[in-house]
Amino acid sequence: MRFITPRLRPAYPLSVGAPSARQLARLAGSLLMILAFLGPLADIARAQSTKTLRAFGQLRYGLTPDQVGLVFNASDPLSVQVAQYYRKARKIPQENVVAVKIPGSPARISPADLESLREEIGRRIPPAVQVLAIAWAQPFAVGCMSITAALAFGYDAAACQDSCAPTRPDMYFDSPSVRPFDDFGFRPSMLLAARDFQHAKALIDRGVAADGRLPAGAAYLLSTSDTARSSRAMTYPQSMDIPSPRLSIRNLQVDSIENRNDVMFYLTGLVHVPKLDTLGFVPGALADHLTSTGGVLVDGSQMSSIRWLEAGATASYGTVSEPCNYPQKFPHAGVLIRHYLAGASAIEAYWKSVAWPAQGVFIGEPLASPYRR
Repeated sequence: MRFITPRLRPAYPLSVGAPSARQLARLAGSLLMILAFLGPLADIARAQSTKTLRAFGQLRYGLTPDQVGLVFNASDPLSVQVAQYYRKARKIPQENVVAVKIPGSPARISPADLESLREEIGRRIPPAVQVLAIAWAQPFAVGCMSITAALAFGYDAAACQDSCAPTRPDMYFDSPSVRPFDDFGFRPSMLLAARDFQHAKALIDRGVAADGRLPAGAAYLLSTSDTARSSRAMTYPQSMDIPSPRLSIRNLQVDSIENRNDVMFYLTGLVHVPKLDTLGFVPGALADHLTSTGGVLVDGSQMSSIRWLEAGATASYGTVSEPCNYPQKFPHAGVLIRHYLAGASAIEAYWKSVAWPAQGVFIGEPLASPYRR
C-alpha cells in the first residue's frame, strides 16, 4: 500500500525515495482537503458530540421496502437465488426488482458496460426508490472505482488517472438527509456479497434479526502497529463522546482482539485481521479494515472484506484500488457510530461515514437497523 499521511510534514508513497515536484504539488492540495475534513469533524466527534447526537436522534430514519430497489444478475444462479431470498425476507415490492445480465460475473466491468447497466436500472426502477441492494459479490469494480460508487455517480475517468489522488467529495457525507435520491439525485448501493448461498442467507437473516433490538455491545476501535494503516485513528470517538448506555467505546492499541462476544463495531487497520473466528458479532454489527484492496472481494492478495461478513458482521467496506491512506476514503468512526445509533440503516450509516467513496465498495445487508426505535 502506498501512503499519503495526514500530517503537516512532507509525505509521499513509501515505495519511492525523495518526492517529485508533482507529488509535492499534489500533497499541498491534499493537506488542505485533509485539514478541512478533520477539523470540523473532530469538533463534532468530541466537543459537540452530545449536542449532535441529540440532533441526530430527531432524524426520522426509517427506510421502507418500497424505497429499496433490488438488482440481480440473471446470468448468475447464485445472484438469482440471493435476490429471491432477500425479496421475501425484506418484502421488497416486485416492481422494485430489476434483472440484468452480466455474463461470466467478471470482477470488473468496463465504463461502457456500467453506463448500460445504469441506464437499464434507472429506466426500470420506480422513482420512490432511494437505495439499491445489489445481489452479487462480483462485479465489484469499474476500472479503479467501486461498483457501488460507479452505480451511484457514474464512471469518473479523472478519478482513475491516479487512484492515489483525492476523489470527488460526496455531499451525502454526514448529512441529515433520509432520502438521498430525492435530496442529492443518486441512490447509495450496497452489495449483498457472499461466496455461496449459505453465507448469503446467514447475512440476510442477521440483518432482519437486528432490526429494533437496541442491543448492548462494544465498539472496538484499534490503533495497530501498522501505523500507516491506522491513519483514521484520529476519527475515533472517546467513551464520553457517545453518551449511549447501550454501547461502550474501547480504544485499544493492539493488533487484534479475540474471544469477545459483544462486538457491535470493529474498526482497524491491517492487511489481514487475525482471530476473527473467535469473535461473537452482535446482529447488525459493522466492521472493516483500512488497507489497500480489502474491497477486492474475490482472489485478492489482501484480506477480502467478505471475511468480515463470513465471521458474523452484517456490513463492511473496502477499497478496490490503491487509495493511499487518506482517512477520507474510509469510514469515519465517529460519523458511522453516531448515525447508526440514531437509527440509520447499515447502508445509510456506512455511506454517510465516507467523504470520498469513489474507490470504496459497500457490502452487507443494507436495511439492518438495530437502533431504530
